[in-house]
Amino acid sequence: MEHLICRVIGFEITGPYTLRIVFDDGMVREINFEPVLEGPMYGMLRDEELFKQVRIDAEVHTLVWPNGADFDPETLYNWPKYADEMKRMAERWATMMAKVE
Repeated sequence: MEHLICRVIGFEITGPYTLRIVFDDGMVREINFEPVLEGPMYGMLRDEELFKQVRIDAEVHTLVWPNGADFDPETLYNWPKYADEMKRMAERWATMMAKVE
């Protein structure tokens, strides 16, 4: 299976946890990340001030945050293909953490 090579070239914050992302081929995708913000890395992004510190990494051409969180640009590009599974993983993480507390 081939891995699509794509690059994020721009973004705009359009709402809480929501970004409008522009790719190098002109594709534009708007993603609400809130459903997947769980776990040690992505969960920190529920802090809206941290979430808003998103930037584009010049080397790997994807979105990154100061805490080290990032998403593969191909995942962002094909978000509808991955969104349900990522949400399920986040829900499993949240459930697991609730049991620990």
